[in-house]
Amino acid sequence: MSLVADRLRRPSRRVTTLAGVATATLRERLIEAATRLTTTDGWAKVTMGRLADEVGVSRQTVYNEIGTKSDLAAAMVLHELDRFLAGVTRAFDEHPDDLIAAIRDSARRVLEYAEDNALLHAVVSATHGADTELLPLLTTHSEYLLEGAKLVVAERVAAYDLDLAPDRLDASIDMVVRLVLSHVMQPSADPARTGDDIAWIAERVLR
Repeated sequence: MSLVADRLRRPSRRVTTLAGVATATLRERLIEAATRLTTTDGWAKVTMGRLADEVGVSRQTVYNEIGTKSDLAAAMVLHELDRFLAGVTRAFDEHPDDLIAAIRDSARRVLEYAEDNALLHAVVSATHGADTELLPLLTTHSEYLLEGAKLVVAERVAAYDLDLAPDRLDASIDMVVRLVLSHVMQPSADPARTGDDIAWIAERVLR
């Protein structure tokens, strides 16, 4: 799923081998290696040189493909966001006639994925002082999370018949997305219960 990537950064295409099997591009391999290093050793230990060694390319190749370390952080955020939003897309596909059910299922899927996401756990730990070098993934690049998620949700919500002015609809989507992200960062209940609560709130705002 690359809805966010297609709009917010250069898309990461996969290469198909002669056997018809999709393989990761160099950019994807670099991002995945950076994520792995971040979750095991910390963001401060991630350098372009080390990333080059990890993937087996030159440091200049890493700069050419990714850019700066700040660009790498943004790419990692978008890469993880695409994975989170894959569940959102599936939820809306499975509930084409029931927006509230789609929101409930979307929230549950996102929160379930967040429970086992190593990068997210590392970033959340940073907010509690474990590794302050990770904070840019949430602060400097937090706009990618919020705007990317709102973009995808707004596109899917547009398919439903809602009697709301555009500005009210935008505000409602912003509220729901921020609410889900707040529970991603600081869960207060199991994903199913939280999904029900968010759907209850959304129903009263959207209908």
